[in-house]
Amino acid sequence: MALGSAQPAVRRRIWIAKGPRRTLARMKAICVFCGSSTGDDPAFEGAARHLGELLVDSGCSLVYGGGSVGLMGVLADTVLARGGQTIGVIPRMLWDREVGHRGLSDLRIVETMHERKALMAELSDGFIAMPGGIGTLDEFFEIWTWAQLGVHRKPCGVFNVAGYFDPMLAMIDNMIARKFLRPEYRGMVIVESELSPLLARMASYDPPNIAKWLDRGQI
Repeated sequence: MALGSAQPAVRRRIWIAKGPRRTLARMKAICVFCGSSTGDDPAFEGAARHLGELLVDSGCSLVYGGGSVGLMGVLADTVLARGGQTIGVIPRMLWDREVGHRGLSDLRIVETMHERKALMAELSDGFIAMPGGIGTLDEFFEIWTWAQLGVHRKPCGVFNVAGYFDPMLAMIDNMIARKFLRPEYRGMVIVESELSPLLARMASYDPPNIAKWLDRGQI
């Protein structure tokens, strides 16, 4: 998409991985949804740094919302500091508010939030939700819904740092108990409190073969 002459200059970097651990060999780019603040627990910031390190060590690019603040900024800065590839996708309205990261390997400025989510999904081989606010939940639930509908067959992971997502997971379990969600769709979400098992499960993810989204008898 042509962005016009007003598009800010973006620094480009050619990165050649030298012997990284190929724990994510099936995934060349992972999209991370996370907060534009760092939250109230230092564990959140530490987890963002750890994830950034593992992505680079695994030869995997980061796709994210393009922000320079909060956990988004911590994650991107960590990847860049280790020589990794960062792809930021940000709506123009947020860029104009000067919250966009100015040092990314690859910056995509789009016009709407809908375009942002669609492009992030297109560029990524898997998705991880880290602690964040309603924007993080919106992005993750939409990408999970797309998996449920068969729009994509990519792994959806939840990095449950310090139990942050426990209430959300309890609500999802309640959806199953109250017959609003089938257990096999819950099984599409890979939840771990540690990164190594999360990334290993995502790398070996085999999406379920579900013939129908909803049987007429369930309506």
